Amino acid sequence: MSTPKIPGWKDLPAGGLILEPGNAEKYETGEWRSSRPVWDKDKCISCLFCWIYCPDGSIMVENGKAVGIDYKHCKGCGICARECPTKVKAIKMIPEGQEE
Repeated sequence: MSTPKIPGWKDLPAGGLILEPGNAEKYETGEWRSSRPVWDKDKCISCLFCWIYCPDGSIMVENGKAVGIDYKHCKGCGICARECPTKVKAIKMIPEGQEE
């Protein structure tokens, strides 16, 4: 039985090509966070600014309304909290591991 060849750097595609588009959902990257967003459903007006600006698609939406945050993919960048309207502030950032 032969050992499988482990690809080296020369085997990688040039230019950082994405050979399998749409695969980000497979990789749970939420463990990278140092801060996490906390969503207050009672304050939320479902303007969806958080959803529009979230680079990770971590804002969960159903029937045109925000329903939560996908912490498996949220990297804690804070853009959602920054874009939440000032008068509403339904999303705030807290240190990871801290209770709300």
